[in-house]
Amino acid sequence: MTRRALGAALIVTALAALLAACEDESGGAPSVVSTPPPVATAAPPPTATARATTAPTVTATATPPTATPSPTASPTPTASPAPTATPSPTSAATPAAVTPPAPEPGAVSLVPAFGGREFERPVELGAYPAGPDAGNSVFVAEQDGRVYVLRDGGEALLLDLRPQVSRASNEEGLLSVAVDPRFAANHRLWLYYSVDRSADAGPRRTRLSRFTVDEGSPFAVVAGSELVILELEQPFPNHNGGAIRFGPDGLLYLGLGDGGSAGDPRGNGQNLGTLLGSIIRIDVREASAAEPYRIPADNPFVGTPGARGEIWAYGLRNPWRMAFDNAGRLWTGDVGQNALEEIDVIERGGNYGWDRLEGTRCFEPRGGCDRAGTTPPIAEYGRSLGCSVTGGVVYEGEDVPALAGSYLFTDFCSGRLWALAPDSGSVVEVARSERQVASFGTDAAGEVYLLTFGGAILRIAPQSGTGNGR
Repeated sequence: MTRRALGAALIVTALAALLAACEDESGGAPSVVSTPPPVATAAPPPTATARATTAPTVTATATPPTATPSPTASPTPTASPAPTATPSPTSAATPAAVTPPAPEPGAVSLVPAFGGREFERPVELGAYPAGPDAGNSVFVAEQDGRVYVLRDGGEALLLDLRPQVSRASNEEGLLSVAVDPRFAANHRLWLYYSVDRSADAGPRRTRLSRFTVDEGSPFAVVAGSELVILELEQPFPNHNGGAIRFGPDGLLYLGLGDGGSAGDPRGNGQNLGTLLGSIIRIDVREASAAEPYRIPADNPFVGTPGARGEIWAYGLRNPWRMAFDNAGRLWTGDVGQNALEEIDVIERGGNYGWDRLEGTRCFEPRGGCDRAGTTPPIAEYGRSLGCSVTGGVVYEGEDVPALAGSYLFTDFCSGRLWALAPDSGSVVEVARSERQVASFGTDAAGEVYLLTFGGAILRIAPQSGTGNGR
C-alpha cells in the first residue's frame, strides 16, 4: 500500500449546488449540501478508451443510490470483459478549492479493544447478529482467511478459509466479509477473497461467494455451503479493491480495483467493458447455482452497447474500503498513484476519473487534459500528509458526540485520523496513530474500530479513554 512521497496539502472544496438533476452544471456558486439531493439520472458514460482530464476539485454533495429499486432478472453475465463502450462524455463544472481549518490532534483517544487481543492482519470487523450475545458480538476477519466471532462469553472460530485463500502477495487474501441484511431469516455471509491457485493452476482471480451459518450452531458455517457468485481474473497481484457492502436498497455493492501494476497499464479505469476499476451493484437475494445474481434494471449502464450492466460507478484505482451512512450515501477512499489520495461519495453512473485523473490532477496525459464527464472527489490530500488512504465510516455512535455524522478516514502511512463533516465541508485531524491502519469497523452500537496491519484493534473513544465500546 505504500508509495514514494510527493508533497501536497489536504484540500476540501465545495461543489456548485445541484439545483436539479438535469440543470446546466456550469451554473451556481460553490456550496456545501448537508443532505443528499434527489437521486439524479446517470450522465452518459465517457468513451471507454479516453485517457484525459484535468483537475476537478472536491464536492460535499453526492447522490445516494435509490432506496427501493425493483430489480428485474437479467441473464447472468460471465466475468470476462465485454467490448469497450463508446458513448460521448458530458461536461462537469469545476468547484473552487477551499482550505480546511487547522488540524486539532488529540480530539479523541484510540484505545486497545477486546482486552488487547491481536489478530493476523485483521481486515474487516462488523456486528454479528447471532448467538446468545448477538447484541454485543462482532466478527473479525483476518487476511489469511479466518473469521472469528468475539462475544461476552469469549470467542469462536466461525470460518477457516485458509486452504482456499491465496496470500501470494501483500494485497491478496480474504479481503472483505459482510453479513446479509436478512441474516435473521437466511443466515448468510458474503466473502470476497483471492483464490488459491495451487490446485488448479488457473489464472489469478478473486471470488465473491456466499456462505451459510448453521441455524442450530450460530458459530459454525455449514460445510459445503459456499456458493460462488462471481469470479474476476486479476492481471496483477495488487489493486484487488475488496469491500462488500449492502445498500439500503438491499442490493450488494462491491468495490473493485483497476487490476493492478502501476498507472493502469490496461486502461481498465475508463473501460466500461470490464468490471475492474469500478463499483458494481448486483441483486443476490435469490442467488442460486443456476443464476448467481441479477443485474438491477436501474443500473446506469444497462443497455449501453459494450458496457457491463453490473457497473454502478467507475474510474477508480483501488477503492479498498467503502461504507454507507444512514442517509444512504456510499463513501469510499480511493488509493492514489504517486500524488493524491481521495475520498469519494459514489453517485449512480459516476466516473471518478482514474486513469485520466489522480484526485484532481491530470494523470494521463499529464498536461492539458479534459475532465469532461468526471465526478470530483469530496476530499483529497498529498504526500505531505500521507501516502495511502484508508477509507472509513460515518460515525453514528454515542461515545464521541462531537464526531456525530462525520466521515472518518485515515492514512496507512502517516497514521493521521481525520473527521470530515458533510454539512460544513470541514476536515479536522482528530487523532494520530503510530500503527498502520488498514481498515475500519463498527459494532451494533455504531462505535468505530481501527484495524491495524500489525494486528491490534483500536477503538475510538472520548479523550478520557472511556465509552461504551469493548
